[in-house]
Amino acid sequence: MRIILVGPPASGKGTQAKVLCEKFAIPQISTGDMLREAKAKGTKLGKEAAEYMSAGKLVPDSVVIGLIDERLKQDDTKGGFLLDGFPRTVPQADALGKLMADKDIALDAVVQIDVARELLVERAVLRRTDKRTGQIYHLKYNPPPPEAELEHRADDREETVNKRLDQYESMTAALLPYYEGKGLLRRVNGVGKPAEITQRILAVLGKG
Repeated sequence: MRIILVGPPASGKGTQAKVLCEKFAIPQISTGDMLREAKAKGTKLGKEAAEYMSAGKLVPDSVVIGLIDERLKQDDTKGGFLLDGFPRTVPQADALGKLMADKDIALDAVVQIDVARELLVERAVLRRTDKRTGQIYHLKYNPPPPEAELEHRADDREETVNKRLDQYESMTAALLPYYEGKGLLRRVNGVGKPAEITQRILAVLGKG
């Protein structure tokens, strides 16, 4: 099973990625993790990525594709993989498609988790972290115990959340039609209990 998982911030994408990787016994390939690992290992691509990151610049697509190329050579990807956080643009999707064609492997599906924007904002803005334990609570859906020392993280404040959603929407505006045109896009309603959403994803993958 070779999947790209797409979803806006607070859509529950991280939760679903873990469940799907366990279910299909495939690795989760996150570009963020790969960049950090390559930087730590000090590989040629890692050093190149580190230069851009330390200058506060975006790592070029060519470097990220190079990292994905290296990652796909590892044995644990032979039975498939789940790509998380990449591609984000049509040029990245084109480059990934070319890389996979060169390796003679094909994508099974691009799964988009759909959640209304108002609900995404509510999910993120009402999140709180217990400073003592690191446990994350939600003031509406998972209220903290009275003794919790709550912290409202900067990236969960409304202005920041809206900026991140704007970024996400402008980024994926062309990406989703691109994969729809290739017959790969599967849209899933992301509202409900995590187990229900997993079942919807498995159904659109023909594994339900």
